[in-house]
Amino acid sequence: MQGPSEFGISGKLEKWDVSAELPKIKTPTLVIAASHDTMDPEYMEWMSTQFPNGQFVLCPNGGHMCMWDDQEHYFPGLIGFLKQ
Repeated sequence: MQGPSEFGISGKLEKWDVSAELPKIKTPTLVIAASHDTMDPEYMEWMSTQFPNGQFVLCPNGGHMCMWDDQEHYFPGLIGFLKQ
């Protein structure tokens, strides 16, 4: 659906953009980003501001598996969000 590689989208999802729909999601939403992932952390932080009840956690030492390689930031952020 996104093409042959996640690094160069060329499939049916290439022009699919639902960012305008994010404000409609009223459920508390946690967006977790990692500095060494392929998704831009600044964009993910912006996404968190679009949810009425959004929060953002950055794992500065993490990659795509930040729950493993940056537990120091991942788990406190997740647990803090869940305890609210």
